Amino acid sequence: MVRQAILAAHYQRYILPVAFSFLRLGGLSCLSPRTETPVSFRLVRRAAATTMLKALPARFLVVSPEPGGRRPRPRRRSLRPISSALMTNPAYFEVGRLLGSYGFMNITSYSSSQSGGLPNDIGNQDLSLGYSPEEIERLRVQDVGEGEVKIRLYEGRVVQGPLKGTQTVFKVYPGAIAGASEANLMALNELRTHAFLQSNARDICENIQFLLGAFETATGEQWLAFRDDGRYSAADYAKITSERQLKERPNFWNPYDRAYKLELRRYFVLRLLNGAMCGLVHMHNHDRLHQSLGPSSVVLNTVAEKNGYYLLPQLRDLAFSVDIGYSSVGVGALSDGLWRRASAAGASTPLEKRAFGVADDIYGAGLLIAYMAFIPFCEAGIMDGISLQRLLENTFRLDIYAAREYCLEDDKLSEAVNFLDLGDGAGWELLQAMLNPDYRKRPIAEAVLNHRFITGALL
Repeated sequence: MVRQAILAAHYQRYILPVAFSFLRLGGLSCLSPRTETPVSFRLVRRAAATTMLKALPARFLVVSPEPGGRRPRPRRRSLRPISSALMTNPAYFEVGRLLGSYGFMNITSYSSSQSGGLPNDIGNQDLSLGYSPEEIERLRVQDVGEGEVKIRLYEGRVVQGPLKGTQTVFKVYPGAIAGASEANLMALNELRTHAFLQSNARDICENIQFLLGAFETATGEQWLAFRDDGRYSAADYAKITSERQLKERPNFWNPYDRAYKLELRRYFVLRLLNGAMCGLVHMHNHDRLHQSLGPSSVVLNTVAEKNGYYLLPQLRDLAFSVDIGYSSVGVGALSDGLWRRASAAGASTPLEKRAFGVADDIYGAGLLIAYMAFIPFCEAGIMDGISLQRLLENTFRLDIYAAREYCLEDDKLSEAVNFLDLGDGAGWELLQAMLNPDYRKRPIAEAVLNHRFITGALL
């Protein structure tokens, strides 16, 4: 009894005050690696995902979670302070195996039915939408002037410094070979854009791929090292999903299972689009255009629809990004095509050209939304990017509601139509606004992000 009384007194005098102090201070204190300097950050507890998607609040579509890698159900990893400083010494990195390659090809003409010039028609057009799912996996197309640029991708990791162990993806631009001049311009522009967007460590957008460092080899190759937050793309997801539908016919004996899977797909696609628009809003707010927006320009950390809550979409491929600060409008070797089209559309002053550039990005985002609204909801071979773009631009002259009536007659497109019909046609309404032939009538990126279709409020 005496011993128990002593232990109780000791507990009340020493243990409880420490515990309450711990709780008052937020529950955690840690030291950054190698510096022994206290680092503070906020811990966010995720609620357990419920079985029905509709139970997930719509606000989950506005703020993306921290990246979770490529695991089917990513584990929470220890948070590290993000530095805006770039590593330029190749000794900090270790290069792994080759992941693949893709190219940017020259486009000299494009037939457009849009008055005032079709955004992304001549110069800097992302033709990811112009390829079938079989061709889209690693090939992206851009106007880069004369010649062709082949880009290689390698896996790797950081082997020195405070970020030691961080997995990376290397993007390698060619050196002293044909097309090196265009490659150097693209690499330099991509490097400068990321460095600018990451210049403030407190204002780094998680929906834009994070650049860790860059360096040049003895052969003149430009190596850009990005943090490996995912290796899939939105094009990969669309391809995998459409092919899966072709192999796995719906189970008509279990309509509830089919409806649940469809709900998961809608949630995943809306989360993908929401994240992509968050990244675009951040770029526009910092006077930068993407100018290469397409399904293969959005990188994902998972393609499993059941893990949609953990999805982290990120914009990548900023090689054709354009500075639209008032002192920079109208200049830049890689943006000549944009400013020519702006002049052809009647934009003469710097303010008008800036508005045209923003509207040009919005048009590309509209095509991305159309792509993600159709391809994942159709079986492989029913609809591809180029067919969809021609249907909207050439056949129906950007009359989106007329296109809806056409799609409504095809049972194979019914799921895509139903998806865009959510909220009394909210998806069609958004597409009509973003693909408006008059660039002056298109919404800004923030308005698109806050639209009821993109926020997920309709689920």
